[in-house]
Amino acid sequence: MSKPKLLYLVHRIPYPPNKGDKIRSFHFLQALSAEYQIFLGTFVDDPDDREFVDALKTFCQDACCIDLNPRLGKIMSLLGLLSGEALSLPYYRNQQLQEWVDKTIREQSIERVMIFSSPMAQYVDKYTNLHRLADFVDVDSDKWRQYALSKHWPASWIYRREAEKLLAYEQRIAALADATIFVSEQEAGLFKALAPESAAKISFVNNGVDTDRFDPELLWETPFPAVRQAIVFTGAMDYWANVDAVKWFAEQVFPIIRSALPDVHFYIVGSKPAREVLQLAENDPGVMVTGRVEDVRPYVAHADVVVAPLRIARGIQNKVLEAMAMAKPIVATTAAMEGIPGGADLQVAIADSAEDFASLVLRFLEQRIELVGANRRYVESDFSWEQNGQHLCRLLAGESA
Repeated sequence: MSKPKLLYLVHRIPYPPNKGDKIRSFHFLQALSAEYQIFLGTFVDDPDDREFVDALKTFCQDACCIDLNPRLGKIMSLLGLLSGEALSLPYYRNQQLQEWVDKTIREQSIERVMIFSSPMAQYVDKYTNLHRLADFVDVDSDKWRQYALSKHWPASWIYRREAEKLLAYEQRIAALADATIFVSEQEAGLFKALAPESAAKISFVNNGVDTDRFDPELLWETPFPAVRQAIVFTGAMDYWANVDAVKWFAEQVFPIIRSALPDVHFYIVGSKPAREVLQLAENDPGVMVTGRVEDVRPYVAHADVVVAPLRIARGIQNKVLEAMAMAKPIVATTAAMEGIPGGADLQVAIADSAEDFASLVLRFLEQRIELVGANRRYVESDFSWEQNGQHLCRLLAGESA
Protein backbone atom coordinates (compact mmCIF):
# COMPACT_ATOMS: atom_id res chain seq x y z
CA MET A 1 0.00 0.00 0.00
CA SER A 2 1.46 3.34 -1.05
CA LYS A 3 1.93 6.15 1.42
CA PRO A 4 -0.52 9.09 1.34
CA LYS A 5 0.57 12.31 -0.35
CA LEU A 6 1.51 15.53 1.44
CA LEU A 7 2.21 19.01 0.12
CA TYR A 8 4.93 20.58 2.30
CA LEU A 9 5.43 24.34 1.83
CA VAL A 10 8.53 25.83 3.49
CA HIS A 11 9.76 29.42 3.26
CA ARG A 12 13.46 28.41 3.15
CA ILE A 13 15.07 25.27 1.76
CA PRO A 14 15.18 22.80 4.67
CA TYR A 15 18.70 21.59 3.87
CA PRO A 16 21.39 21.67 5.06
CA PRO A 17 20.09 21.86 8.64
CA ASN A 18 22.58 24.52 9.68
CA LYS A 19 20.43 27.27 11.20
CA GLY A 20 17.39 27.52 13.44
CA ASP A 21 14.37 27.28 11.14
CA LYS A 22 16.15 24.92 8.69
CA ILE A 23 17.00 22.51 11.49
CA ARG A 24 13.34 22.29 12.47
CA SER A 25 11.96 22.09 8.92
CA PHE A 26 14.50 19.43 7.95
CA HIS A 27 13.83 17.16 10.92
CA PHE A 28 10.12 17.51 10.28
CA LEU A 29 10.76 16.58 6.64
CA GLN A 30 12.59 13.47 7.82
CA ALA A 31 9.73 12.46 10.10
CA LEU A 32 7.04 13.17 7.50
CA SER A 33 8.86 11.31 4.71
CA ALA A 34 8.53 8.09 6.70
CA GLU A 35 4.73 8.45 6.61
CA TYR A 36 4.00 10.39 3.40
CA GLN A 37 5.01 10.93 -0.19
CA ILE A 38 6.32 14.48 0.08
CA PHE A 39 5.77 17.19 -2.53
CA LEU A 40 8.00 20.04 -1.37
CA GLY A 41 7.67 23.67 -2.42
CA THR A 42 10.36 26.00 -1.08
CA PHE A 43 12.73 28.91 -1.71
CA VAL A 44 16.52 28.99 -1.98
CA ASP A 45 17.61 32.35 -0.56
CA ASP A 46 21.32 31.53 -0.27
CA PRO A 47 23.19 30.55 -3.48
CA ASP A 48 25.42 28.26 -1.40
CA ASP A 49 22.38 26.08 -0.68
CA ARG A 50 21.60 25.40 -4.35
CA GLU A 51 24.15 22.55 -4.39
CA PHE A 52 22.09 20.67 -1.78
CA VAL A 53 18.88 20.45 -3.80
CA ASP A 54 19.63 16.96 -5.09
CA ALA A 55 20.32 15.67 -1.56
CA LEU A 56 17.06 17.23 -0.41
CA LYS A 57 15.10 15.51 -3.18
CA THR A 58 15.98 12.09 -1.74
CA PHE A 59 13.31 12.78 0.89
CA CYS A 60 10.68 13.87 -1.64
CA GLN A 61 8.51 12.52 -4.41
CA ASP A 62 8.92 15.90 -6.09
CA ALA A 63 10.42 19.24 -5.10
CA CYS A 64 10.12 22.74 -6.52
CA CYS A 65 13.00 24.92 -5.27
CA ILE A 66 12.71 28.54 -6.39
CA ASP A 67 15.64 30.97 -6.15
CA LEU A 68 14.82 34.00 -4.02
CA ASN A 69 17.03 37.08 -4.06
CA PRO A 70 16.65 38.69 -0.61
CA ARG A 71 17.36 42.19 -1.94
CA LEU A 72 14.78 41.86 -4.70
CA GLY A 73 12.40 40.28 -2.20
CA LYS A 74 12.64 43.33 0.04
CA ILE A 75 11.82 45.57 -2.91
CA MET A 76 8.85 43.38 -3.85
CA SER A 77 7.65 43.37 -0.26
CA LEU A 78 7.00 47.11 -0.52
CA LEU A 79 4.01 46.23 -2.71
CA GLY A 80 2.34 45.37 0.57
CA LEU A 81 2.19 49.08 1.34
CA LEU A 82 -0.05 49.51 -1.72
CA SER A 83 -2.16 46.40 -1.19
CA GLY A 84 -2.63 46.93 2.55
CA GLU A 85 -1.21 43.51 3.44
CA ALA A 86 1.71 42.34 5.54
CA LEU A 87 5.03 42.94 3.73
CA SER A 88 6.02 39.33 4.38
CA LEU A 89 3.41 38.11 1.90
CA PRO A 90 4.68 39.72 -1.35
CA TYR A 91 8.24 38.93 -0.18
CA TYR A 92 7.42 35.21 -0.52
CA ARG A 93 4.99 35.50 -3.43
CA ASN A 94 6.11 33.79 -6.64
CA GLN A 95 4.06 32.93 -9.70
CA GLN A 96 6.23 29.95 -10.67
CA LEU A 97 5.76 28.35 -7.25
CA GLN A 98 2.03 29.06 -7.33
CA GLU A 99 1.72 27.31 -10.69
CA TRP A 100 3.65 24.31 -9.36
CA VAL A 101 1.39 24.14 -6.27
CA ASP A 102 -1.76 24.32 -8.41
CA LYS A 103 -0.47 21.65 -10.79
CA THR A 104 0.61 19.36 -7.93
CA ILE A 105 -2.68 19.63 -6.07
CA ARG A 106 -4.60 18.96 -9.29
CA GLU A 107 -2.53 16.11 -10.72
CA GLN A 108 -1.66 14.38 -7.44
CA SER A 109 -5.09 14.82 -5.83
CA ILE A 110 -3.43 16.31 -2.75
CA GLU A 111 -5.63 16.27 0.35
CA ARG A 112 -3.15 17.32 3.07
CA VAL A 113 -0.77 20.25 3.34
CA MET A 114 1.74 21.31 5.94
CA ILE A 115 2.66 24.99 5.98
CA PHE A 116 5.97 25.98 7.55
CA SER A 117 5.93 29.74 8.28
CA SER A 118 2.68 31.66 7.89
CA PRO A 119 3.42 33.49 4.56
CA MET A 120 3.52 30.11 2.78
CA ALA A 121 -0.20 29.69 3.49
CA GLN A 122 -0.97 32.12 0.66
CA TYR A 123 -0.26 29.35 -1.87
CA VAL A 124 -3.25 27.31 -0.68
CA ASP A 125 -5.61 30.13 0.29
CA LYS A 126 -8.09 29.22 -2.44
CA TYR A 127 -8.23 25.52 -1.56
CA THR A 128 -10.92 25.15 1.08
CA ASN A 129 -11.04 21.34 1.12
CA LEU A 130 -7.44 20.65 2.17
CA HIS A 131 -6.61 19.28 5.60
CA ARG A 132 -3.97 21.75 6.72
CA LEU A 133 -1.48 21.96 9.56
CA ALA A 134 0.32 25.28 9.97
CA ASP A 135 3.64 25.50 11.80
CA PHE A 136 4.14 29.17 12.62
CA VAL A 137 7.24 28.21 14.69
CA ASP A 138 7.27 31.55 16.52
CA VAL A 139 4.71 34.33 16.82
CA ASP A 140 6.42 36.35 14.09
CA SER A 141 4.04 39.27 14.43
CA ASP A 142 5.18 39.73 18.02
CA LYS A 143 8.81 39.65 16.89
CA TRP A 144 8.07 42.60 14.60
CA ARG A 145 6.38 44.35 17.55
CA GLN A 146 9.57 43.91 19.57
CA TYR A 147 11.67 45.25 16.71
CA ALA A 148 9.44 48.34 16.52
CA LEU A 149 10.10 49.12 20.18
CA SER A 150 13.85 49.23 19.58
CA LYS A 151 13.89 51.29 16.36
CA HIS A 152 13.45 54.94 15.47
CA TRP A 153 10.96 56.31 12.93
CA PRO A 154 10.43 55.45 10.08
CA ALA A 155 11.64 51.89 10.79
CA SER A 156 9.54 51.77 13.95
CA TRP A 157 6.40 52.60 11.93
CA ILE A 158 7.17 49.95 9.29
CA TYR A 159 7.79 47.28 11.93
CA ARG A 160 4.69 48.25 13.93
CA ARG A 161 2.59 48.09 10.77
CA GLU A 162 4.05 44.68 9.94
CA ALA A 163 3.24 43.42 13.43
CA GLU A 164 -0.41 44.47 13.05
CA LYS A 165 -0.89 43.24 9.48
CA LEU A 166 0.92 39.95 10.01
CA LEU A 167 -1.01 39.22 13.19
CA ALA A 168 -4.28 39.68 11.30
CA TYR A 169 -3.03 37.24 8.66
CA GLU A 170 -1.82 34.74 11.28
CA GLN A 171 -5.23 34.87 12.93
CA ARG A 172 -6.97 34.18 9.62
CA ILE A 173 -4.69 31.25 8.76
CA ALA A 174 -5.11 29.73 12.21
CA ALA A 175 -8.89 29.94 11.84
CA LEU A 176 -8.72 28.06 8.52
CA ALA A 177 -6.19 25.44 9.68
CA ASP A 178 -7.14 22.14 11.26
CA ALA A 179 -4.22 22.60 13.64
CA THR A 180 -1.63 25.32 14.27
CA ILE A 181 1.59 24.59 16.10
CA PHE A 182 4.41 26.57 17.65
CA VAL A 183 7.89 25.77 18.87
CA SER A 184 7.09 25.92 22.58
CA GLU A 185 4.26 25.95 25.08
CA GLN A 186 5.00 29.63 25.77
CA GLU A 187 4.68 30.60 22.09
CA ALA A 188 1.45 28.61 21.78
CA GLY A 189 0.10 30.28 24.91
CA LEU A 190 0.91 33.74 23.58
CA PHE A 191 -0.90 33.06 20.31
CA LYS A 192 -3.92 31.56 22.07
CA ALA A 193 -4.27 34.92 23.84
CA LEU A 194 -3.93 36.75 20.50
CA ALA A 195 -6.30 34.40 18.62
CA PRO A 196 -8.74 33.07 21.25
CA GLU A 197 -11.21 32.01 18.56
CA SER A 198 -8.71 29.32 17.45
CA ALA A 199 -7.33 28.40 20.87
CA ALA A 200 -8.71 24.86 20.81
CA LYS A 201 -6.69 24.09 17.66
CA ILE A 202 -3.39 25.63 18.82
CA SER A 203 -0.63 23.49 20.32
CA PHE A 204 3.15 23.09 20.16
CA VAL A 205 5.84 20.68 19.03
CA ASN A 206 9.21 21.30 20.62
CA ASN A 207 12.45 21.60 18.72
CA GLY A 208 14.98 18.85 19.22
CA VAL A 209 18.68 18.18 19.03
CA ASP A 210 20.59 15.54 17.11
CA THR A 211 22.43 14.29 20.18
CA ASP A 212 24.56 11.89 18.12
CA ARG A 213 25.88 14.82 16.13
CA PHE A 214 26.24 17.16 19.12
CA ASP A 215 28.06 14.68 21.33
CA PRO A 216 30.77 15.80 23.77
CA GLU A 217 32.50 12.42 23.39
CA LEU A 218 33.40 13.20 19.77
CA LEU A 219 36.88 14.61 19.36
CA TRP A 220 37.72 17.79 17.45
CA GLU A 221 40.92 19.73 17.15
CA THR A 222 40.63 23.01 19.01
CA PRO A 223 40.24 26.13 16.85
CA PHE A 224 41.66 28.26 19.69
CA PRO A 225 45.24 28.93 20.82
CA ALA A 226 46.04 26.55 23.68
CA VAL A 227 46.51 29.21 26.35
CA ARG A 228 43.38 31.18 25.47
CA GLN A 229 40.04 30.94 27.28
CA ALA A 230 37.17 31.32 24.84
CA ILE A 231 33.62 32.61 25.13
CA VAL A 232 31.56 31.49 22.13
CA PHE A 233 28.38 32.69 20.45
CA THR A 234 27.00 30.83 17.41
CA GLY A 235 24.37 31.95 14.91
CA ALA A 236 23.68 33.46 11.51
CA MET A 237 25.35 36.84 11.76
CA ASP A 238 23.18 38.66 9.24
CA TYR A 239 20.14 38.09 11.47
CA TRP A 240 19.25 41.30 13.30
CA ALA A 241 18.52 39.70 16.69
CA ASN A 242 21.92 37.97 16.66
CA VAL A 243 23.66 41.18 15.61
CA ASP A 244 21.98 43.04 18.46
CA ALA A 245 22.97 40.27 20.89
CA VAL A 246 26.69 40.23 20.07
CA LYS A 247 26.89 44.02 19.94
CA TRP A 248 25.40 44.28 23.42
CA PHE A 249 27.70 41.58 24.75
CA ALA A 250 30.86 42.93 23.08
CA GLU A 251 30.22 46.56 24.03
CA GLN A 252 28.55 46.27 27.44
CA VAL A 253 29.45 42.89 28.95
CA PHE A 254 32.81 41.83 27.53
CA PRO A 255 34.80 44.87 28.80
CA ILE A 256 33.80 43.94 32.36
CA ILE A 257 35.01 40.38 31.80
CA ARG A 258 38.27 41.51 30.17
CA SER A 259 39.04 43.84 33.07
CA ALA A 260 39.15 40.76 35.32
CA LEU A 261 40.56 38.25 32.80
CA PRO A 262 42.53 40.14 30.11
CA ASP A 263 43.43 37.04 28.11
CA VAL A 264 39.90 35.79 27.48
CA HIS A 265 38.54 36.14 23.91
CA PHE A 266 35.01 36.36 22.54
CA TYR A 267 34.39 34.31 19.38
CA ILE A 268 31.42 35.18 17.15
CA VAL A 269 30.90 32.10 15.00
CA GLY A 270 28.46 32.32 12.11
CA SER A 271 27.96 33.08 8.45
CA LYS A 272 27.57 36.43 6.71
CA PRO A 273 28.63 38.76 9.55
CA ALA A 274 27.04 42.18 9.16
CA ARG A 275 29.26 45.24 8.98
CA GLU A 276 28.32 46.10 12.57
CA VAL A 277 29.63 42.70 13.67
CA LEU A 278 32.91 43.04 11.76
CA GLN A 279 33.42 46.43 13.42
CA LEU A 280 33.34 44.78 16.83
CA ALA A 281 36.54 42.90 15.98
CA GLU A 282 38.10 46.05 14.55
CA ASN A 283 37.37 47.95 17.76
CA ASP A 284 38.47 45.24 20.23
CA PRO A 285 41.34 42.77 19.64
CA GLY A 286 39.69 40.40 22.09
CA VAL A 287 36.70 39.92 19.75
CA MET A 288 37.12 37.37 16.97
CA VAL A 289 34.64 37.13 14.07
CA THR A 290 35.05 33.86 12.16
CA GLY A 291 32.50 34.24 9.38
CA ARG A 292 31.17 31.00 7.92
CA VAL A 293 32.85 27.86 9.26
CA GLU A 294 32.55 24.31 7.95
CA ASP A 295 31.44 23.04 11.36
CA VAL A 296 30.50 24.96 14.51
CA ARG A 297 30.98 21.94 16.76
CA PRO A 298 34.74 22.37 17.37
CA TYR A 299 34.06 25.93 18.57
CA VAL A 300 31.34 24.80 20.93
CA ALA A 301 33.26 21.72 22.09
CA HIS A 302 36.32 23.76 23.08
CA ALA A 303 34.48 26.82 24.42
CA ASP A 304 34.96 27.57 28.09
CA VAL A 305 31.54 29.23 28.17
CA VAL A 306 28.79 29.49 25.56
CA VAL A 307 26.72 32.67 25.68
CA ALA A 308 23.25 33.49 24.34
CA PRO A 309 22.83 37.21 25.10
CA LEU A 310 19.71 37.68 22.95
CA ARG A 311 17.56 40.62 23.95
CA ILE A 312 14.95 40.02 21.24
CA ALA A 313 13.94 36.40 20.79
CA ARG A 314 10.94 34.20 20.17
CA GLY A 315 10.57 30.48 20.70
CA ILE A 316 13.33 27.99 21.48
CA GLN A 317 16.95 28.79 20.67
CA ASN A 318 18.67 25.83 18.99
CA LYS A 319 22.05 27.31 19.85
CA VAL A 320 21.25 26.87 23.54
CA LEU A 321 20.02 23.28 23.14
CA GLU A 322 23.05 22.32 21.04
CA ALA A 323 25.46 23.73 23.60
CA MET A 324 23.59 21.89 26.35
CA ALA A 325 23.79 18.65 24.33
CA MET A 326 27.55 19.16 24.17
CA ALA A 327 27.59 19.50 27.97
CA LYS A 328 28.81 23.11 27.99
CA PRO A 329 28.12 25.73 30.68
CA ILE A 330 25.87 28.48 29.32
CA VAL A 331 25.00 32.04 30.26
CA ALA A 332 21.85 33.36 28.59
CA THR A 333 19.28 36.09 28.84
CA THR A 334 15.73 35.41 29.92
CA ALA A 335 14.58 35.86 26.30
CA ALA A 336 17.04 33.23 25.03
CA MET A 337 15.77 30.67 27.54
CA GLU A 338 12.08 30.93 26.64
CA GLY A 339 10.66 27.46 26.13
CA ILE A 340 13.58 25.76 27.89
CA PRO A 341 12.39 25.34 31.50
CA GLY A 342 15.66 23.90 32.78
CA GLY A 343 16.33 22.55 36.23
CA ALA A 344 18.24 23.24 39.43
CA ASP A 345 21.13 20.89 38.61
CA LEU A 346 21.91 22.47 35.23
CA GLN A 347 24.89 24.71 34.54
CA VAL A 348 22.77 27.30 32.77
CA ALA A 349 22.82 30.77 34.29
CA ILE A 350 20.40 33.56 33.38
CA ALA A 351 20.96 37.31 33.57
CA ASP A 352 19.67 40.38 31.77
CA SER A 353 21.89 43.23 32.99
CA ALA A 354 25.42 43.67 31.70
CA GLU A 355 26.91 43.50 35.19
CA ASP A 356 25.07 40.32 36.19
CA PHE A 357 25.78 38.66 32.83
CA ALA A 358 29.50 39.41 33.15
CA SER A 359 29.58 38.13 36.73
CA LEU A 360 28.06 34.79 35.73
CA VAL A 361 30.42 34.35 32.77
CA LEU A 362 33.38 35.11 35.05
CA ARG A 363 32.16 32.56 37.56
CA PHE A 364 32.10 29.82 34.94
CA LEU A 365 35.47 30.88 33.51
CA GLU A 366 37.08 30.80 36.94
CA GLN A 367 35.57 27.38 37.70
CA ARG A 368 37.01 26.01 34.43
CA ILE A 369 34.14 23.57 33.99
CA GLU A 370 34.91 20.97 31.34
CA LEU A 371 31.71 18.94 30.90
CA VAL A 372 28.25 19.30 32.38
CA GLY A 373 26.56 15.91 32.18
CA ALA A 374 23.29 17.24 33.56
CA ASN A 375 22.95 19.66 30.64
CA ARG A 376 23.24 16.83 28.12
CA ARG A 377 20.94 14.47 30.01
CA TYR A 378 18.28 17.18 30.11
CA VAL A 379 18.34 17.57 26.32
CA GLU A 380 18.31 13.81 25.76
CA SER A 381 15.19 13.39 27.89
CA ASP A 382 13.19 16.48 26.87
CA PHE A 383 14.22 17.45 23.31
CA SER A 384 14.19 14.38 21.08
CA TRP A 385 13.60 14.90 17.35
CA GLU A 386 12.26 11.36 17.08
CA GLN A 387 9.58 11.92 19.72
CA ASN A 388 8.70 15.36 18.37
CA GLY A 389 8.46 14.01 14.81
CA GLN A 390 6.02 11.33 15.95
CA HIS A 391 3.96 13.99 17.71
CA LEU A 392 3.88 16.05 14.51
CA CYS A 393 2.68 13.08 12.44
CA ARG A 394 -0.13 12.42 14.92
CA LEU A 395 -1.29 16.03 14.66
CA LEU A 396 -1.19 15.94 10.88
CA ALA A 397 -3.23 12.73 10.91
CA GLY A 398 -5.90 14.60 12.87
CA GLU A 399 -5.22 13.06 16.26
CA SER A 400 -5.67 15.19 19.36
CA ALA A 401 -2.64 17.07 20.73
